[in-house]
Amino acid sequence: MAKVRVGRVSEQIKKELSTLIQMELKDPRIGFITVTGVEVTGDLSQARVYLSVLGNDEQKEETLKALARGTGFLRSELGKRIRFRHTPELIFKFDQSIEYGSRIESLLEKINNGNGGQ
Repeated sequence: MAKVRVGRVSEQIKKELSTLIQMELKDPRIGFITVTGVEVTGDLSQARVYLSVLGNDEQKEETLKALARGTGFLRSELGKRIRFRHTPELIFKFDQSIEYGSRIESLLEKINNGNGGQ
């Protein structure tokens, strides 16, 4: 039963954070961000927020710094939108799965193109 609640809470946090980052957070260092997932601990004290950021490594680091500065604002707004006893601590991380998947896809394409001519 607890896992169902944690899953619902993480999906709600993902939805609200996506809206907050896109609409409310006004920092020019923040580029194009997609919240790809949220993992919440069982006691709801921490939420790991996985992000996909469009741009090079420098732009990604600037975006992460800007989000770190806006964490207090995001937590307070999240607490207003979702009624928590204690709003979870937000930990932002890059989601490497999209880059990993595209790399595997390009490697498979190279293999298929190399063997297709024989």
